[in-house]
Amino acid sequence: MTRGRPIAFNPDEAANAAMQVFWARGYDSASTRDLLAAMRLSRSSLYQAFGNKEQLFLEALRRYRETLVDRLGRRLAEAATPLGFLEGLFRETARDAGSERAALGCLIFNSASELGQRDDLAAIEARRSVEAITALFHQAVTQAQAEGDIAADRDPLALATYLTMGMAGLRTLLKSGADAEQAGQAVELLLAGLRR
Repeated sequence: MTRGRPIAFNPDEAANAAMQVFWARGYDSASTRDLLAAMRLSRSSLYQAFGNKEQLFLEALRRYRETLVDRLGRRLAEAATPLGFLEGLFRETARDAGSERAALGCLIFNSASELGQRDDLAAIEARRSVEAITALFHQAVTQAQAEGDIAADRDPLALATYLTMGMAGLRTLLKSGADAEQAGQAVELLLAGLRR
């Protein structure tokens, strides 16, 4: 049995380029032509390395999720307090208003919003990615409860879901053009809900 020609490009660079296309355009609107141009690949090379558009999206979203959750997990571990981590994360996100990054939104929440009612592999991966964010928030909340900064009698999973909902809403608000003052006021109300 003959093997295909060896891959003569960097798959990591190609997958990261595809991730940028999906992030900017969304899953459905990212055409194969857009992806090939960004990745600088031929159609045959794309199929050889990644399979098809759906498989490429799954790889791109997985990379985005793992990078984000790993980075936030390190920040949580290094933070002075878990509550301080949460407050810093939300306030920093609000201050990002007006930036190019804010205008793109979050690939996880963008994808969940676009694909949420579907039942294909891309939608399942988007839901899995939202669950990963919620799990990180759950970890921070339970640690904050152990330290006495959040009341121990409050449901940590409900609070984690509240934070995921808040971050998804915040990223959508920023993507739609809200300014830092609007976003900051909303964040302070959201954070106050943790301390009640």
